[in-house]
Amino acid sequence: MRKPIVAGNWKMHKTVAEAEELVMMLQKDIEKISSIESVFCVPFTSLFKVSSMLQNSSIGVGVQNIHWEKQGAFTGEISPLMVKEFAKYAIIGHSERRAYFGETDTTVNIRVIAALTNDIVPIMCVGETLYENQKRMTLDVITRQMKIGLQNIGNEFAEKIVIAYEPVWAIGTGLACDPVTANDIIFHAIRTPLKNIFGEKVSQTVRVQYGGSVNGSNARDYFSQPEIDGALVGGASLKPDFIEIIKAAAK
Repeated sequence: MRKPIVAGNWKMHKTVAEAEELVMMLQKDIEKISSIESVFCVPFTSLFKVSSMLQNSSIGVGVQNIHWEKQGAFTGEISPLMVKEFAKYAIIGHSERRAYFGETDTTVNIRVIAALTNDIVPIMCVGETLYENQKRMTLDVITRQMKIGLQNIGNEFAEKIVIAYEPVWAIGTGLACDPVTANDIIFHAIRTPLKNIFGEKVSQTVRVQYGGSVNGSNARDYFSQPEIDGALVGGASLKPDFIEIIKAAAK
């Protein structure tokens, strides 16, 4: 049985003071729900503060990007050694990183490897654009992202990976992929490549989240699907609705 994981991606929101206020608002209710793995993926500026607040909490802390080198002349980046002091999780390959900052399937792969070899749980994002969806390229695109993103990774690391399926056209738009369709895509374009790369056992162990306009109203419809093991949540993670999403995952 895969333990559901719900991660909030705060993106570029919240000052340190605002982050402290948000954690205080959400923490108590989320900690009551022990059957779900809950994560706050915060901006780097709030990482120290939030990790300190959640030091003895069941809520995990994550970052939204990670570099593949441990140190060096990489202005503006953050290394896995810096991350692991404060966080256990790292979102890698989010569509906004791919679209705005030149992230590729290959750089996603080496970031995932860096996370795994430094005992950080990578949340590797895959998903198709609106154009690719309309041209019926979804399965091909996600299968490619999976194949390249997971190359050169041994089976001893594979089960630690979390995959987030985020149809790009549904992120921040208010649109959401139909739950049955999302489940079907995850089965064919994520579980099947996992099986081909790592074998049946790993393919049934790796957790797969859905992301893209998830909220308290539609979360239960997604979590009722057999291939969906939680959510990567954007805007709704910045307000009390995040608690309702976690409650839905628990049910």
